[in-house]
Amino acid sequence: MRTSKLAETSGYSVQQIRQLESLRVIPAATRLPNGYRCFSSLHLGTLLAYRELASAVGPVLARDVMSKVQHLPLIESAALISGLGHSLEEERRQVVAAKAALTSIRKETETAVAERGPSALEPMTITELSQALGVPPSTLRFWEKEGLVSPDRVEARSQTARVYRATAIRDARITAALRAGGYRIPEVVEAIGALHDLGDASRSLVALDERLEAVARRTLALFRAGSVLADLVDPGHR
Repeated sequence: MRTSKLAETSGYSVQQIRQLESLRVIPAATRLPNGYRCFSSLHLGTLLAYRELASAVGPVLARDVMSKVQHLPLIESAALISGLGHSLEEERRQVVAAKAALTSIRKETETAVAERGPSALEPMTITELSQALGVPPSTLRFWEKEGLVSPDRVEARSQTARVYRATAIRDARITAALRAGGYRIPEVVEAIGALHDLGDASRSLVALDERLEAVARRTLALFRAGSVLADLVDPGHR
């Protein structure tokens, strides 16, 4: 088929098709004696697979993968494709872990308030908070240095002391839960930042549910792209 027909069928513009061909996202077109490009059903399938793959992993990575799987040895191409699914599963696992951590923090806070009343929300010293979390004071100071927890400073006996109020206590609890779940410091920083942006824990849980659904949809998009990717990697089994 001609470029214009492929554009009409695939939903891409003529210019986009030429660009994707130059980037080796789709196989090179056959050239007719008059110099015009001629495309096949393989090109159409590859374009549609690229659209799904871009939805799954983003256009930049999708372009890189599509160009590589057509030229790498089978073993390397299969590993590259498999890695995409592994990354999505890892993202899903982390969101589930974050959701569990936030849920446990919310329950812990509700239980503490129910048992101790308003005093559960009273400010804490670094010693009190470290004992409550089961971590040494040096860990709380490290978390503060990394921007995870922001205690207030007050003058006490001619020196400055840390005071952890409600938000700082919550952030410390979430940090402790995520670190216990295997999260690295940069990931905890991102989670705390998202929590600050989203507001209370219940809204964060809603956002995490939305992210889980997004990951599920991206995974399905990867599956839809998979059959065409397999044909590109191993054309003898079409």
